[in-house]
Amino acid sequence: MSGTFIQAAVILLREGLEAMLVIAALAAYLKKAGAEQRLVALYSGAVIAILASLVAAYLFLTLNEGQHNDLFEAFVILAAAALMLYVSGWLLVRQDPRAWQAYLKEQAEGALAKGTGLAVAALAFLAVFREGAETVLFVYALASASGGWSADLFAGLAAAAVGLVILFFVINAVASRLPLRAVFIITSALLFVMAVKMIGDAILEFQEQLIVPMNPVPSLGWMLEYGLNPTREALLAQGAVIVLAIVSFLWWRRSATSATAAATKAS
Repeated sequence: MSGTFIQAAVILLREGLEAMLVIAALAAYLKKAGAEQRLVALYSGAVIAILASLVAAYLFLTLNEGQHNDLFEAFVILAAAALMLYVSGWLLVRQDPRAWQAYLKEQAEGALAKGTGLAVAALAFLAVFREGAETVLFVYALASASGGWSADLFAGLAAAAVGLVILFFVINAVASRLPLRAVFIITSALLFVMAVKMIGDAILEFQEQLIVPMNPVPSLGWMLEYGLNPTREALLAQGAVIVLAIVSFLWWRRSATSATAAATKAS
C-alpha cells in the first residue's frame, strides 16, 4: 500500500466516522422506537448534506481561493453541537419506555413526525455537511500534493468507504438487539460526548482567529493525539456545558418525580 492510499483512507475514515456514528445511532434509535417512517428524513438530510458539501467545497475553492475559513467552520460546528445537545436531552427524557409511550399518546402522530423529522434531518445534515466539506478539501489537497488523482488515492477512498459501511451495519445490528431504554441512553450519551468535543473544536477555530485567547494546559498535551483541545478556554466551555447538562437533568428528574407523585396522590 502506498502512502497516498493510506492517507486517503485515513482522511475519509477520520472525517466520516463521526458523521456515520451520528447517522447510525439515530437510525437505530428510530427503528427501536417504532418510528421507521422518520428514517427517510434522516437519510435525506445526510444525502443532501453530501451534495451540499461537494457544492460548498467547490465554491470554497473557486471563490475563496482555497483559503481556510475558520469563522464559518466554527459557527457550523457550534450549530451542529447545539442540535446534538438538544437531541441528546430529548432522547434522555424519553428513555423510559412508559414516558415514550405517553409521549406518543399525547401528540398527534402527524405533528410528531413533522417536528421530529425536521430535527433529525437538520442534525444529519449538519453532521455530514461539516465532515463532507472537510473531506473534499483534504482529499483535494492530498491530490495536489501527491501529483494528481491517482488510482491509489481512489483505492484508499474506496477502502475507507467500505469500512464505514461495514461499521454502520455492525452498529445497527448491535443496537437492534438492545432494549429500548439502552438504545435511548447510549444514543443520548454518544451525541452528548460528540457535542462536547465539537465545542472544543469550535473554540479552537476562534482561537486560531485570535478571537478567543489560547492558554494550553501543559499536563493535558496528550489530548492532542485524540483531536481534543487541551486549552483552559475550551475546557471551561466544555465543563460549563457538562455542569449545565447535569443540573438540567437533575431538575427534570425532580420535576418528573413530583409530577408522578402528584398524579398518584390525585388518583
